[in-house]
Amino acid sequence: MQAGIFLDRDGVINEVLTKRVKFVNKPSDFYLLSGVGEAIKLLNDLDYKVFVVTNQGGIGLGYMKEAALEKVHQKMRDDLAKYGANIVDIAYCPHKPKEGCLCRKPRPQMLYNLAEKHQIDLKKSYMVGDRDPDIEAGREAGSKTVLVGTRENTSAEADYRFPDLLAFAEWLVGGGS
Repeated sequence: MQAGIFLDRDGVINEVLTKRVKFVNKPSDFYLLSGVGEAIKLLNDLDYKVFVVTNQGGIGLGYMKEAALEKVHQKMRDDLAKYGANIVDIAYCPHKPKEGCLCRKPRPQMLYNLAEKHQIDLKKSYMVGDRDPDIEAGREAGSKTVLVGTRENTSAEADYRFPDLLAFAEWLVGGGS
């Protein structure tokens, strides 16, 4: 079985809670973070299957429809393709926060589902996120965990910490494990 890289979306792949973007509810709200296209291409070149696992409670709260989310994800794929970068599959939780579903991070169900579907060894894999629920989901799934970004209210103890996704990818290229 192959190793995978599971990426949270908002704050890892794209801007969120910035001056120009509060929430990503339509394609015009989607902006790749600096270095993300290059990072995912590096991960692809290392033969990792790259996945996105994202909580999208805005659907359950009525702020967006699943069709709009599909358009956002198509823009993400199109933007990444300009770098030769590829996402194998995307899993999302459409439920409201605190709804108690099994798929919303910090629960690991999205990782389990993708791992089963794509024959991924979770113990050889990484979950990369910018918040505690991402790290908790990765840890519970049995993956190595990577915290990226500079959020100050994050208390999760990840296995690794990097300023951004590109720094993590470059570490892997350099032989990190």
